[in-house]
Amino acid sequence: MTKRSTLTAGIALTGVAALALTGCAGTSDDASGSSDASGDRAVKIAVFNGWDEGIAASELWKAILEDKGYDVELEYADPAAVYTGISKENYDLTLDTWLPLTHADYMETYGDELVDLGAWNDEAKLTIAVNEDAPIDSLSELAENADLFDNKLVGIEAGSGLVTVTQDEVIPGYGLEDMDFVVSSTPAMLAELQSKTDAGENVAVTLWRPHWAYNAFPLKDLEDPEGLLGDAEGIHTVTSTSFADEFSEVNGWLADFKMPSETLYSLEDAMFSDGGSDDYTDVVQQWISDNQEYVDSLTS
Repeated sequence: MTKRSTLTAGIALTGVAALALTGCAGTSDDASGSSDASGDRAVKIAVFNGWDEGIAASELWKAILEDKGYDVELEYADPAAVYTGISKENYDLTLDTWLPLTHADYMETYGDELVDLGAWNDEAKLTIAVNEDAPIDSLSELAENADLFDNKLVGIEAGSGLVTVTQDEVIPGYGLEDMDFVVSSTPAMLAELQSKTDAGENVAVTLWRPHWAYNAFPLKDLEDPEGLLGDAEGIHTVTSTSFADEFSEVNGWLADFKMPSETLYSLEDAMFSDGGSDDYTDVVQQWISDNQEYVDSLTS
């Protein structure tokens, strides 16, 4: 899973590979009176290119922290660069570490140079999803019904964790070698999902939870009786070793951060399903206003 995407107006798709957002600087004065916010530099949050849950959580915390008087920068990069950067203290943190499986190698590689603040969502899962009214419910039924899906399974980017586990584990494990596994991009996968949904046809795609597509489309996950896609994971906040000392107040807030999937879906829907703009400032501010009690609880 190296890239993910958003829907534009009319569900036309734009690739998130072009994302290179930098958070607008806030004031250097601390509205809450914290000494943390009067430091000499911004909080630098690293965001994985195209991982929508991480983009959403990062944009939310950018808005929250700027309201508290912090300067915040969002810097987009692929996971390898993010963990290298955090270990070298070029970034302060990332909000999108999947454990204990997806990003375990990075945690093992950098070890003492990273600090895990724990999971803010514990319902992350790699999936193979089909339309809700598809005539099968399990991956064990897919091979014998492949013709009902145009003999095609639609994937995302080559080299992504989801594509790798699908190629190496799911396809041989469930006898899907005769199906055409289309590997292209997340935007292409979502476009196929949209096209098939509009036509009322069956479709099978690689997907993951949490993802706003589960709100945007009538989908169901195929059961994985062999457990080849892995167990549910947690989405963790990981920081540099110096972050707690430099930004102790923020570190405490992030250590306590929890966001249920339904709340996350709501934010992702607001950010990604209706427009093509990469500037989420107004959308996030409106979502905060609509969910003020929850947002206030994150820094209480």
